Amino acid sequence: MSRTIIINLLRFVIVVFIQVFLLKNIGLYDMPSPYFYILFILLLPFNVPNLLLFVLAFILGLTIDAFYDTPGLNAAASVLLAFVRILFISITVQKEGFDNEPEPTLGIMGFRWFFTYAAILTVIHHFFLFNLEAFSLSQFESTISRVLLSSLFTVFLILISGLLFFKRKERK
Repeated sequence: MSRTIIINLLRFVIVVFIQVFLLKNIGLYDMPSPYFYILFILLLPFNVPNLLLFVLAFILGLTIDAFYDTPGLNAAASVLLAFVRILFISITVQKEGFDNEPEPTLGIMGFRWFFTYAAILTVIHHFFLFNLEAFSLSQFESTISRVLLSSLFTVFLILISGLLFFKRKERK
């Protein structure tokens, strides 16, 4: 097996473990809920085929749904996240950059790009997830506050994990 496959398989198991066993019951006054598992989708290599990206996002979402008893909510939000990731990367990264930078990590892409990438994709994921969960406009204010607070919490955890495993880009 390739080194990339092993790393991403290990990353999948770790983010699911952290999400299910550590972060599932964390919440401040029942508002922000961190969804750290999206880090797996965010850190997949640039050269992952789109079909495989959608399948991996769907499997990750279904795995989280199995533990959260949310039938398909996280799967749908994860597939949307994969779609938005494709759009974001195609807009912000040049095609020749795919060869030099294998994956969108903090150390490779830099803090500014990675923060923008993580923040935008997290807000879109959370907005879709919480609106699917509420499925009502009568709770719009509380849904928006949940989206914003959960996004802040999630991006904070993603940045902390990025800084913990930070590797500087090698200049050639």
